[in-house]
Amino acid sequence: MARFTTLLPSRRDYAGLRRTWRVDAIAGLTVGVVALPLALAFGVSSGAGAEAGIVTAIVAGIVAAIFGGSHVQVSGPTGAMVVVLAPVIAAHGHGALALVTVMAGVIAAAAGVLRLGSIVGAIPWPVIEGFTAGIAVIIFLQQVPAAVGSPPVGHETNAALAAIRAVSKASWPDAWLTLVIVLAVAAVMVGLRRFGPKVPASMIAIVAVTLVARLLGWDVPVIGQLPSSLPAPVVPAVTWAQLTGLAGPALTIAALAGIESLLSARVASLHSDTGRYDGDRELVGQGLASIASGLFGGMPATGAIARTAVNVNSGARTRLAAIVHALALLVIVMVGATLVSGIPLAGLAGILMVTAATMVPAKSVATVVRTSRQNALVFAATAAVTVAVDLIYAVIVGVLVAAFFALRSLASSAGVHREDLPGAPVVGDERIALFRIDGALFFGAADRVLERVSQTEGVNVVILRMSQVQLMDSTGAQVLADLVASLERRGITVLVKGIQPQHLALATRVGVLAALRDERHVFAELDAAVAHARSHVARLSAT
Repeated sequence: MARFTTLLPSRRDYAGLRRTWRVDAIAGLTVGVVALPLALAFGVSSGAGAEAGIVTAIVAGIVAAIFGGSHVQVSGPTGAMVVVLAPVIAAHGHGALALVTVMAGVIAAAAGVLRLGSIVGAIPWPVIEGFTAGIAVIIFLQQVPAAVGSPPVGHETNAALAAIRAVSKASWPDAWLTLVIVLAVAAVMVGLRRFGPKVPASMIAIVAVTLVARLLGWDVPVIGQLPSSLPAPVVPAVTWAQLTGLAGPALTIAALAGIESLLSARVASLHSDTGRYDGDRELVGQGLASIASGLFGGMPATGAIARTAVNVNSGARTRLAAIVHALALLVIVMVGATLVSGIPLAGLAGILMVTAATMVPAKSVATVVRTSRQNALVFAATAAVTVAVDLIYAVIVGVLVAAFFALRSLASSAGVHREDLPGAPVVGDERIALFRIDGALFFGAADRVLERVSQTEGVNVVILRMSQVQLMDSTGAQVLADLVASLERRGITVLVKGIQPQHLALATRVGVLAALRDERHVFAELDAAVAHARSHVARLSAT
């Protein structure tokens, strides 16, 4: 029960609020202004609609702020979630949105209860960078139809193909108008970037192009009518066919929400002094946020790295900032729904294109590529699979490729070296072979050890010096047992020196010690092992 209560809100979450509530409120208002156009854009781009995006930012933003594991995390719809959700809505229809959102929330919350919050630490850095780069490419491609004023192309789930078809079907005399809006938004956002994250560049850009489009009477697609209040919560209808059909997408969405939220929370904790984040509680909070969002007609939520960064840079200290951000969005919708409905879709596309272009800094990509060829390949493979196949498959492929290189590097660290016997040489030393085994004795390197030592000829005693073995798995121990047994069958006495205590139990279980001619042939000191070997050779010579 005590472990469970650590996943729940407490008074400690708002420690120091009396001193920081003013700066928290200001930070929340700043993030709210930045989040509005992004929430609308992500909702439209996913196919769920602008209303779903803003509902998610409000409902999930409040719930995640209260129940999440980070003091400064800001949650809502994100570009990565759009990448996953758009194909789901295209394949299953808009009616599946609420159910898949709730299902993903339940899975994410269950992962937190099961203490899986540390899983993000197992994902290698090149995989994360490649994953993010692939998402950025997909987000950019998803905006191409809106950028050229073309409606979505059927149920195409591949962003690259959809972009190509949208360009080919666009009416180019009219498409130039929407492209001008996109370029204008990009120019304003890039131009204002030098003033820092506190300046709501996206909001200024979207207001500017909306006013120009209205004043000049441009006939371009707009968001359309939005409700002036939150919809009433509705429990989605559930059938067995829907549960089975949406189980895969829900698992993918939950995995993505967990990975992105934990990454965002970790980055926030490194750049602020508001304390560590609780990964397990963050998963529970994000799961509850998605459940609440689905009940209100929203989309799955996740921690938003960009909005969280704005929150931190604005001086946020407690969860109040994220709560104020959501409440500010609610007020904006209630007061200005009519104004928001006239925003050009091309303007939102421009915001997301700029966002995608800045998701992965060129410096980070250059650093990954220059560190090693292996990291560059992991990065490229993860990014390519993200764009061409699927986000979760991309993470799996990236981790597997990284694991392959890690194992190959570990295997190359293992070595077998024949050494001279210590001390002054004596008669018969040529009949004693001393081998030092270094590094990792595991399945990737065990055969090399077996081949090197088993080729020994013309000796009566082999000393295996194992004090430098840092890792030994069951395969390595079994190969060692086979090696000892093979040498003993050839009449060669094997002495084992310096086997480490953490390896002794495994070596005993697989039969390494049992294969020795005498149980006393295990030594802690090299001098004792060499002395025993020399005495053994001397006895053989005497006979």
